Amino acid sequence: MSLIGNVVFFVFGGFLIFLGYVLGGILLCLTIIGIPFGLMCFRLAGSVIAPFGREVRETEPPGGALTLIMNIIWIILPGLELAIMHLILALAFAVTIIGFPIAVQHMKLVPMALLPFGHVMRELK
Repeated sequence: MSLIGNVVFFVFGGFLIFLGYVLGGILLCLTIIGIPFGLMCFRLAGSVIAPFGREVRETEPPGGALTLIMNIIWIILPGLELAIMHLILALAFAVTIIGFPIAVQHMKLVPMALLPFGHVMRELK
């Protein structure tokens, strides 16, 4: 079932979101300071490509001060915009019954887009 969901997600906007994350990662990697954030964009692009059958979890052990600082910088750079994008897409897909599972996946990706340092996406057990 998750394969079908991932294909539908990919066709109905997942590919464009993936391209956005990859393009953002490339742009952020152009500077030395932006490399950790660019690498995070690439990791998020991998998570966005197939979100069905996965869940967002906090890392064990929880992050420390560096994780907090990186998340604050992330929110200032691309994080808030990415989280708002996922919220808007979730609202757009939630209007129809068929699009509701895709809306749920976008809502699942909001914490990962807003505070990616200290979160990972893992396969469901």
